[in-house]
Amino acid sequence: MALMLLASFIGSFGMVCLKSGAGRLHRNFASLLLNYRLAAGVALFLVSSYFFVLGMRRGELTVLYPMMSLGYLWTLIWSRIFFGEPLTRYKFLGIGLILTGIAILFAGNR
Repeated sequence: MALMLLASFIGSFGMVCLKSGAGRLHRNFASLLLNYRLAAGVALFLVSSYFFVLGMRRGELTVLYPMMSLGYLWTLIWSRIFFGEPLTRYKFLGIGLILTGIAILFAGNR
Protein backbone atom coordinates (compact mmCIF):
# COMPACT_ATOMS: atom_id res chain seq x y z
CA MET A 1 0.00 0.00 0.00
CA ALA A 2 2.87 2.36 0.75
CA LEU A 3 4.15 1.96 -2.80
CA MET A 4 0.74 2.89 -4.19
CA LEU A 5 0.60 5.99 -1.99
CA LEU A 6 4.06 6.95 -3.17
CA ALA A 7 3.06 6.37 -6.80
CA SER A 8 -0.02 8.56 -6.46
CA PHE A 9 1.99 11.31 -4.75
CA ILE A 10 4.72 11.34 -7.39
CA GLY A 11 2.20 11.09 -10.24
CA SER A 12 0.25 14.08 -8.98
CA PHE A 13 3.41 16.15 -8.81
CA GLY A 14 4.17 15.02 -12.36
CA MET A 15 0.81 16.42 -13.43
CA VAL A 16 1.74 19.79 -11.90
CA CYS A 17 4.98 19.79 -13.90
CA LEU A 18 3.06 18.97 -17.09
CA LYS A 19 0.60 21.80 -16.50
CA SER A 20 3.40 24.23 -15.76
CA GLY A 21 5.29 23.15 -18.86
CA ALA A 22 2.20 23.27 -21.05
CA GLY A 23 1.80 26.95 -20.22
CA ARG A 24 5.21 27.60 -21.76
CA LEU A 25 4.62 25.80 -25.06
CA HIS A 26 4.72 27.69 -28.32
CA ARG A 27 3.81 26.64 -31.84
CA ASN A 28 7.24 25.31 -32.69
CA PHE A 29 8.68 21.87 -32.02
CA ALA A 30 11.80 23.24 -30.33
CA SER A 31 9.74 24.63 -27.43
CA LEU A 32 8.50 21.09 -26.78
CA LEU A 33 11.98 19.59 -26.78
CA LEU A 34 13.56 22.31 -24.64
CA ASN A 35 10.80 22.47 -22.04
CA TYR A 36 12.37 21.08 -18.88
CA ARG A 37 9.07 21.23 -16.98
CA LEU A 38 7.41 18.90 -19.47
CA ALA A 39 10.43 16.61 -19.30
CA ALA A 40 10.24 16.60 -15.50
CA GLY A 41 6.53 15.75 -15.65
CA VAL A 42 7.12 12.82 -17.97
CA ALA A 43 10.02 11.62 -15.79
CA LEU A 44 7.88 11.81 -12.67
CA PHE A 45 5.13 9.82 -14.39
CA LEU A 46 7.68 7.15 -15.30
CA VAL A 47 8.91 6.97 -11.70
CA SER A 48 5.30 6.86 -10.51
CA SER A 49 4.58 3.99 -12.90
CA TYR A 50 7.56 2.09 -11.57
CA PHE A 51 6.26 2.28 -7.99
CA PHE A 52 2.76 1.48 -9.23
CA VAL A 53 3.96 -1.76 -10.83
CA LEU A 54 5.97 -2.71 -7.75
CA GLY A 55 2.93 -2.11 -5.56
CA MET A 56 0.65 -4.17 -7.79
CA ARG A 57 2.85 -7.24 -7.57
CA ARG A 58 1.88 -8.10 -4.02
CA GLY A 59 -1.66 -6.86 -3.53
CA GLU A 60 -5.18 -7.14 -4.84
CA LEU A 61 -5.97 -4.94 -7.80
CA THR A 62 -9.45 -4.09 -6.51
CA VAL A 63 -8.00 -2.70 -3.29
CA LEU A 64 -4.77 -1.11 -4.48
CA TYR A 65 -5.89 0.57 -7.67
CA PRO A 66 -8.47 2.83 -5.97
CA MET A 67 -5.62 4.14 -3.84
CA MET A 68 -4.30 5.79 -6.97
CA SER A 69 -7.33 8.06 -6.79
CA LEU A 70 -5.60 9.70 -3.84
CA GLY A 71 -3.63 11.45 -6.53
CA TYR A 72 -6.65 13.73 -6.88
CA LEU A 73 -6.19 14.81 -3.27
CA TRP A 74 -2.52 15.57 -3.84
CA THR A 75 -3.34 17.40 -7.07
CA LEU A 76 -5.89 19.55 -5.25
CA ILE A 77 -3.20 20.58 -2.78
CA TRP A 78 -0.55 21.20 -5.45
CA SER A 79 -2.91 23.20 -7.66
CA ARG A 80 -3.68 25.48 -4.74
CA ILE A 81 -0.01 25.93 -3.80
CA PHE A 82 1.53 26.31 -7.27
CA PHE A 83 -1.29 27.80 -9.36
CA GLY A 84 -3.46 29.53 -6.77
CA GLU A 85 -6.54 27.62 -7.88
CA PRO A 86 -9.54 28.09 -5.59
CA LEU A 87 -10.68 25.41 -3.19
CA THR A 88 -14.43 25.08 -3.66
CA ARG A 89 -16.98 23.07 -1.77
CA TYR A 90 -17.51 20.87 -4.83
CA LYS A 91 -13.83 19.98 -4.88
CA PHE A 92 -13.99 19.08 -1.20
CA LEU A 93 -17.17 17.08 -1.82
CA GLY A 94 -15.43 15.15 -4.60
CA ILE A 95 -12.39 14.44 -2.42
CA GLY A 96 -14.73 13.37 0.39
CA LEU A 97 -16.47 10.92 -1.92
CA ILE A 98 -13.13 9.50 -3.06
CA LEU A 99 -11.96 9.04 0.54
CA THR A 100 -15.30 7.48 1.48
CA GLY A 101 -15.04 5.04 -1.41
CA ILE A 102 -11.52 4.03 -0.40
CA ALA A 103 -12.64 3.53 3.20
CA ILE A 104 -15.54 1.33 2.07
CA LEU A 105 -13.21 -0.77 -0.07
CA PHE A 106 -10.83 -1.31 2.84
CA ALA A 107 -13.68 -2.13 5.22
CA GLY A 108 -15.07 -4.69 2.75
CA ASN A 109 -11.66 -6.31 2.35
CA ARG A 110 -11.29 -7.30 6.02
